[in-house]
Amino acid sequence: MTQVADYVLQRLSEWGVQRVYGYPGDGINGLLGAFDRADGEPEFIQARHEEMAAFMACGHAKFTGEVGCCVATSGPGAVHLLNGLYDAKLDHQPVVAVVGQQKRLSLGTHYQQEIALDQLFADVSEYCQMIVHPGQARHVIDRAFKTALTTRGVATIIIPNDIQEEEAQPSPPREHGSVFSSVGWSRPRVLPDLDELRKAADVLNAGKKVAILVGQGAANAEDEVKEVADLLGAGVAKALLGRQVLPDDLPYVTGPIGLLGSKASDNMIQGCDTLLMVGSSFPYSEWLPEEGQARGVEIDIDGRMIGIRYPMDAHLVGDSRETLRALVPMLQRKEDRGWREKIEKDVREWHDLCDRWAGEHFGKTINPQAVAAELSPRLPDDVILTADSGSGTNWWARHLLLRDGMQASLSGTLATMGPGTPYAIAARFAYPERPVIAFIGDGAFQMNGMNEMITVKRYLDRLSGSAPLIFCVFNNQDLNQVTWEQRAMSGDPKYPGSQDIPDVPYAAYAELLGLKGIVCADPGKVGRAWDEALAADRPVVLEFKVDAEIAPIPPHIMKDQGKKAIKAALHDPELTGIATKGVRQKLTEYAGHLPGRGRK
Repeated sequence: MTQVADYVLQRLSEWGVQRVYGYPGDGINGLLGAFDRADGEPEFIQARHEEMAAFMACGHAKFTGEVGCCVATSGPGAVHLLNGLYDAKLDHQPVVAVVGQQKRLSLGTHYQQEIALDQLFADVSEYCQMIVHPGQARHVIDRAFKTALTTRGVATIIIPNDIQEEEAQPSPPREHGSVFSSVGWSRPRVLPDLDELRKAADVLNAGKKVAILVGQGAANAEDEVKEVADLLGAGVAKALLGRQVLPDDLPYVTGPIGLLGSKASDNMIQGCDTLLMVGSSFPYSEWLPEEGQARGVEIDIDGRMIGIRYPMDAHLVGDSRETLRALVPMLQRKEDRGWREKIEKDVREWHDLCDRWAGEHFGKTINPQAVAAELSPRLPDDVILTADSGSGTNWWARHLLLRDGMQASLSGTLATMGPGTPYAIAARFAYPERPVIAFIGDGAFQMNGMNEMITVKRYLDRLSGSAPLIFCVFNNQDLNQVTWEQRAMSGDPKYPGSQDIPDVPYAAYAELLGLKGIVCADPGKVGRAWDEALAADRPVVLEFKVDAEIAPIPPHIMKDQGKKAIKAALHDPELTGIATKGVRQKLTEYAGHLPGRGRK
């Protein structure tokens, strides 16, 4: 007898699912038996925690463009999925979650592990449905995938464990109430109204100082963004989720924007008279032009998100690539290239400043900026880069210069701790021959990254190979990003009771598991440590002992934040270190404006 659980996995395979990330429990016993019988089609990948499984599903979606899939048992297992699913929801990634539930007979009886899962998943899901009849499985699965793909969001399928073990009905009975669905979905061509395109062209043609901001929605429009930037003599800033849209070796790419952003991006935004946003919902108004400073054009495929970050003159609801292609013939090439030349000069000066910041070491502790700066020229072709949420994200965003063909992502909108490691694992499963490097703070690694090294151990034969898989851990024994946020945003000194974390031998732990562990505590050996890690024949935990007192200096300091930082510093337990190092790094920035300084 073919069970419903067998049919569910068969249907997932028909939708192209090759791997389902999850953790076992008796609420999905029927599905676990079906995975055994499925013989790897699809394959069950055992994470150490359901949250990590959901992050892996999200990471798979981000790096492949396919639907990511995860599975969890009823009750606590289902609850654990939520953080990873919210990461997918907020970053607009298609993920399908399959969740077990208690038997239908016991529902509503306050039974063990009985949770109202339809209510629990209602907010995170674009579609959430429980299968209560075997003949229902087909159309629920099909609609879940169609919804996840169409909305670029989360769909949740709930299956009571007694239904999992009933006889499958691949074709429901031909009677009133039955629905017959099919596998299949195609990406639509979405183009804006022609009059709105003309309006957008008029705005862009009239601008003398055009700034472009791209997000992940421009990921498939690299050539079109380049052409528009060339015609308009514009520079291009990248939101963190849009890092891979354009390579950083283009002279007019100003790099990241915002608190973690570049001085070149900030100068461009503060000086522009026209803003073109493409596929980005960058929310921080203090890093966008002042209202009334610039005219605006925005392209977004989701009409709900258009014109909600900055007042726009033209609202182009459409696919980024198709819309830019339609817009290009309407644009006039700007003959005055003075604005572009200024942007390119700012980019050269910014890269020079980053090099000089990274070259400053204070005593015997490694400047964390040097960790990223030393890796940047060593990045292998086609590398996939992930980052966790923390101060290390600053260096990942600023000092790693992506070349064409590289991919990079992180938890952009939820900005949660924890996804850097599972993203990297999912990327390696999806692309066994590609190098994968994760930047992880010691706080995030202690939170859940260390556990996932056990997952790496379990699948060591699959995850090892000629291409490196590196988990780079910034060991500063401080929840560093929050520490700096306390100082700058709340005016409070560091509170060691909440911010200090134990010094853990991460590399030694990796060695215990059969992975390669490398420790670097010498500022002069950072490059050598990267060379060793990149040449390893198995996954590596690369631990750098870094300075916690190197401030992630924003492109410009808000007056209110400056006052709060000074107030906090007066009572900070690390007053001497942060004052000395902060002043030194600021002086380095100003020194770049002296005659003879800067890249040629």
